[in-house]
Amino acid sequence: VHSSQFTVHNYVMCPMRETRMVMIDALVESERDEEAQLLFDTPTDILRYLWYKKTGQLQLLEPRTLEAHARKLNRHLWAIVDKSQVAGELMREKLQLRYDRAWCRRVAHWLNELPMEPRVSAENMNPKRGMWVRMIHALRLGEYSRKQGYEHLRELLDIFYKKDYTTWQGRLDEAFTRNDGQTGVKMLLQRPGLFARSLYAAMLHFGDETVLNAFRIVADKVPSRLLLSLANGAEAYFDPEGLGGDRVVRPLTGTLKNIPLNKLLALYGQDERRKMSDSIAKVFLEEIKRRYSTLLPSTSASSLYIAPELYRIPVAVSDRSTTIQDTSCALQGTRFAVEGDAVRLFLQWGKGLPAQPLDMDISARLVMQGGEVVECAYFNLAPTLGIDNQGEDILLGAKHSGDIRSIPDQVGTAEYIELELPQLEKAGVRYVVFTCNAYSNGALSPNLMVGWMSSENPMKISEEEGVAYDPSCVQHIVRVSEANLSKGLVFGVLKVAEREIVWLEIPFTAQIVSQLNGGLVDSMLRRLENKISIGQLLKLKADAQKKMLVSHPEDADEQYTYEWAMNSAEVTKTLLP
Repeated sequence: VHSSQFTVHNYVMCPMRETRMVMIDALVESERDEEAQLLFDTPTDILRYLWYKKTGQLQLLEPRTLEAHARKLNRHLWAIVDKSQVAGELMREKLQLRYDRAWCRRVAHWLNELPMEPRVSAENMNPKRGMWVRMIHALRLGEYSRKQGYEHLRELLDIFYKKDYTTWQGRLDEAFTRNDGQTGVKMLLQRPGLFARSLYAAMLHFGDETVLNAFRIVADKVPSRLLLSLANGAEAYFDPEGLGGDRVVRPLTGTLKNIPLNKLLALYGQDERRKMSDSIAKVFLEEIKRRYSTLLPSTSASSLYIAPELYRIPVAVSDRSTTIQDTSCALQGTRFAVEGDAVRLFLQWGKGLPAQPLDMDISARLVMQGGEVVECAYFNLAPTLGIDNQGEDILLGAKHSGDIRSIPDQVGTAEYIELELPQLEKAGVRYVVFTCNAYSNGALSPNLMVGWMSSENPMKISEEEGVAYDPSCVQHIVRVSEANLSKGLVFGVLKVAEREIVWLEIPFTAQIVSQLNGGLVDSMLRRLENKISIGQLLKLKADAQKKMLVSHPEDADEQYTYEWAMNSAEVTKTLLP
C-alpha cells in the first residue's frame, strides 16, 4: 500500500482491521499522522498498530505467548543442540519496548484525540491491560498527560490506573455465573457479534428456545461468515452422538489444539443435544435463505448446474491459513482424485538461500485397518509389516527418497515419498497422513514448497543444480508463508480405498512425525465432514432465487463446476452475501 494512492476522510473506513494497520503504516511512513489518526476507532486499534510495528504480526499475540512459542520451536531431541531456553530469552529481549520522543508524542496525540469517552476507552483497554501497562511506561504517556492540551489523555489514564470502570464482559460473566437468563440475553442483544460467539454457551446456561428466539431478532446483523461458522461448529460442540471426543480449535499461533467438551453438556441427554445442534442449523438456513432472496441474482440465468463434487467440498470459513496458494489453490477439505496407481509427495526448500545446514523432513504416517500406525520417514525409508512365509519383507507400498540435512547455495533441495496404492491396499492401509516438519531449530523454512504429483515421470535432486521435475505433473502445491509460526504441517490425507486425497492444513509443533497427535487429524477430518458444503449453499441459493437445477452442464444457463470451486475467492464472494 502506498500512501500517495489513497486519501482518508472521516466517512471512509476500511472494515478489515488487519488491512487498516497496513494503511496506517503507509501514512505514518509518509508523516501523515493526522490522516492516520482518522483510522483509529479505539485504543485497541492503536495497540494493534504498535504491536504490528514491533513484531510484524497483525494479531495481538501477548509477549508470554510469543516467548513460549519460541521455546517450543527451538526444542530439540538432542539436549546438546536444544536452544529452547536461549530462544525464549532472545524473544524476551526482542520484545523490549524502546521508543524515541517522536513516537511518544505521536501515540500520546492519537490517544488524546480519540472521540471515545475515557471510561469507555478504559474498558476497551482492559482485556490487554498487561500490554497497555508496558506501553504506557515505554511511551512516557504519564509524562505527556500532565502537559497542557492532553486533558483527555490525563482523564483516561486516571480512570485506567484506578480501575474506576466496569466492563461489559464482566457483567455478562456475572449473569452467566448467576444463571440470570433475563439479564444475560438482554445484554447479548446489545452486541450481535458477541451474541453469536457466545451462542452455544448461552443455550446451555439459559435454555435453547429462549436464546435462539432472542438471537433471531439480531441474526440479520451478524456477518454471513460468522453465521456459517456457527452452523458448522454446532455438531462438534454439542456432541449429539455422544462420541466423548475433544473439540479441535486453532488459536492465533496457528497450532491446532484439542480441548475438552463443555461440562454443562453432561446435564443434557443425547436427544436434547441433537435438538440444539439442529436448531442452530435451522436458524442459519432461515437467515441465509432470507438474505439470498433479497439479493438480485448475479445473472439472468434461470437454470444452473452444480457439479456433484461440490457437495463434498466444505466452504472454507474459520480455517486460518499459513500457506500461500499462488501456484495452485484449494479450500481445506477439497478432495482430489488420484490419477493412476501412484502418488509422489514432495518437499522443496532452500531456494534463494545461501548454503547452510537446514534440515526439513517429509514423512507419511500409514494408519492400518486395525488402528496400527507405521511411519515412512528419514528413520524408516521403506516401512514393512514384518516377514512373510517365504522370508520376504512385507512392503507397505511407501518409499522415502532419503534424508537431506543441508542445502546447496541458492538452488535449494528436496525430499519425496513414493506411494504405491495397490501395495498400500494389499497391506491393509486405511489412510496415509502427509506431513512435513523442521528437524532443525526454529519453524518451517520460509518459502518451503510442499505438495503431491503424479509419479509417472522421475524426480531428480542435484546438490549443484537443485530440484528438477515436470511441473505439469504437480496436482497440488502450496508455499509456506514467511509469517508461519509452526514447526510442522499436516497437508493431506490419502484415503486408500476411495483413491482420493483430502487437502488439509494442520500446523503442529512436533520435531518428528512420531510426536504428532493423531487425534488432531481425526478431529479435523470429522470437523470438515460436519461443515456445510459448497453444493448445499448453491442449492439453497438456487431455491431462494427460484432457479431450476439441471443434471447436465450443457443444459444449464449458469454452471458451477469443480474447476470453479478451486477459486476460493470466487466461492466466498458467490456464497456469502
